[in-house]
Amino acid sequence: TLRASRADAFDLKNINPLNVLALEIASTPDARILPLTIGLADHLFEHDGQITKREIRAITLSALAPRRGELLWDIGAGSGSIGIEWMMAHPSLRAIAIESNGERAARIARNATHCGVPGLVVVEGSAPKAFAKLETPDAIFVGGGGSDDGVLEKAIKALRPGGRLVANAVTLEMEALLLDQYNRRGGDLTRIALSRAAPVGSMQAWRPAMPVTQWSWIKP
Repeated sequence: TLRASRADAFDLKNINPLNVLALEIASTPDARILPLTIGLADHLFEHDGQITKREIRAITLSALAPRRGELLWDIGAGSGSIGIEWMMAHPSLRAIAIESNGERAARIARNATHCGVPGLVVVEGSAPKAFAKLETPDAIFVGGGGSDDGVLEKAIKALRPGGRLVANAVTLEMEALLLDQYNRRGGDLTRIALSRAAPVGSMQAWRPAMPVTQWSWIKP
């Protein structure tokens, strides 16, 4: 016997304990449509301004270069967008979002659920103390808090040999740290500058976003 019902109007009776259930997912007009490419629109994430913006996020994920079965540490995760998109790249990928702000940590969990990757692990705590007892990562992204004492050095120490580390800087203090690491360890140092069209009176002009300095490095 084949019977069917909508989930929101389920009214089937006398269901045998031994049966096969098939689900057909039908979207509604207000469904969230998530593209398969990296660099999701910022509005798809709940955030308080602490988010790696779409274009920078796409460049960052490209540098992180996710591979099957790998684990990412997203340090200073903010909205969780990097870890979330890392996991969305393949079902085998895992991520740990490390965030010291409790409100943001809760927001990361909501964003992960809304984007279809509820398995993202959120660790509420300050780096580098929060690194204790975490599984060794294959890749690390340092977003927020990278200039705090010991964070960058201990992240480098925690990374497995052959792993990738990507760190973004918008402040001069963090940029100075990345320049020092680049001079000491090598890797790639990139300056990312973006401008967006915005109204100026009745016309349009380019408004530059804050430039981002990105250091990417593979641990020997």
